[in-house]
Amino acid sequence: MRNSIQVKEQEMINAFLLFFVIHTTQIGVGIHGFQRVIYQEAKHDAWISVLLIGIATHIIAIFMIKTLEIYGSNDLYGIHQDIFGKWFGNFLNFIYIVYCSTAFFSVLRNYIEVVQTWVFPNLETWFISATLLLLVIYAFTGGFRVIVGISFFSFVLAIWLLPMLVFPLQFTTARSLLPVMENDIMDILKGAQSMTFTIVGFEILNVIYPFIKDKNNVKRHVHYGLLATTIIYLSVILVSIAYFSPDQLNKSIWATLSLFSIVRFPFIERFEYIAVCFWMLIILPNLCLYLWAAYRGSIRLVKVNSTQFVWIFSIVVFMLSLSVETRTEINAVNNYFSKVGFYLIFVYPILLYLLAVMKKKYTTRKERKG
Repeated sequence: MRNSIQVKEQEMINAFLLFFVIHTTQIGVGIHGFQRVIYQEAKHDAWISVLLIGIATHIIAIFMIKTLEIYGSNDLYGIHQDIFGKWFGNFLNFIYIVYCSTAFFSVLRNYIEVVQTWVFPNLETWFISATLLLLVIYAFTGGFRVIVGISFFSFVLAIWLLPMLVFPLQFTTARSLLPVMENDIMDILKGAQSMTFTIVGFEILNVIYPFIKDKNNVKRHVHYGLLATTIIYLSVILVSIAYFSPDQLNKSIWATLSLFSIVRFPFIERFEYIAVCFWMLIILPNLCLYLWAAYRGSIRLVKVNSTQFVWIFSIVVFMLSLSVETRTEINAVNNYFSKVGFYLIFVYPILLYLLAVMKKKYTTRKERKG
C-alpha cells in the first residue's frame, strides 16, 4: 500500500503500553460531570447507557484494528490518501486534524473552568491556559516516547483516586437503581450517545499504530484499556445514581467532584481541592496525544517541523481559550464536539473498513491480471 510510514526502532513502543495510552486518553475532564448528561436521557438506567457505550468502543476498536492491519505500517492519514486519493484524502485529513485540535481545546478549556469554579475563582484564564500549554509544549518536544511515558505515570499516580468512591458508598441507596430497564430503549441509547464527549480518545490508535513494535499484541492491550475505562465509568455512574437524588443529578454540573467533596481525612478538609489540582496530571496525556495526532496529520499537508507547529498551535489555542468565556459557550463547544465525534469515531471507522477491504480486493485483482 502507498504512503507507508518508516519508523525508527528507537521511536517505537511495546504493545503493552497501549493499555495506558488508550485508558488515559479516555479518562479526562469528561468524568467530572458526565452523569448529568446521561441521566437527563436515561434516568436511573443511565448505567446501562454507560455499559452499552463501553461495549460499542470494543466493537469500533475491532474495526479500527482490522483496517490498520490491512495497511500494516500506516496511520489514518496515509490510509485516507491511499483510499480516497491525494485531494479528497487530504480534505479528510484536514477534518481529522480539526477534530484533534477541537478535542485538545475542549479538554483544556473545560479543565480551566473546573479550576476557576472549584479552587481558584480569581485566577485569570490566560494564566492557567499559558501554564498548561507550556507544560504540553515541554512534553511534546520530548517526542512520542516521552508522551507515552507521561500516559504511564498518569495512570500509576492517579489510580489511588478511584478507591475514594468508597466514602460516598456509606450514604447510597441501592433502591435508586430499581426498577431496571424502566425507561424506553431509545432513551437509553440516547444516553449512550450523549457520553461521546466523555469516552472518546481511543481513536488515537489510528495515529500511533505504526509506532507499535509487536503489532500482534495490539488487540489484547487495546481491549484491556477499553475495559478498564468502562469499569471506572460504570463504577462512578452506579455510585452517583445511588448517592444523589434525581433532582441533584439533573442539576449537578460536576457530580464526580461533588462525590469527592464528602471525602474527609484528619489532615485534609477539602479533598476535592486535591482532586482538581491532581487532575492536571490526568488531562496532560489527553492534551499531549491530541496535539501529537494533529501534528502527524499536519506534516502530511504542509512542510512544518515540530517546533514551529507546537508554537503556532499553542498560540492559536491560547487566543481561543480567552475568547470562550461563559458556561454556555463552553457547553456549545462540547455539544458540537460530541455530535461530530459520534459520527467520526463510532460510525466512520466501519465505513472506512469496508472501503479498505474493497480497495485491497481491487488492488489484488489488478496485480494478478497485471
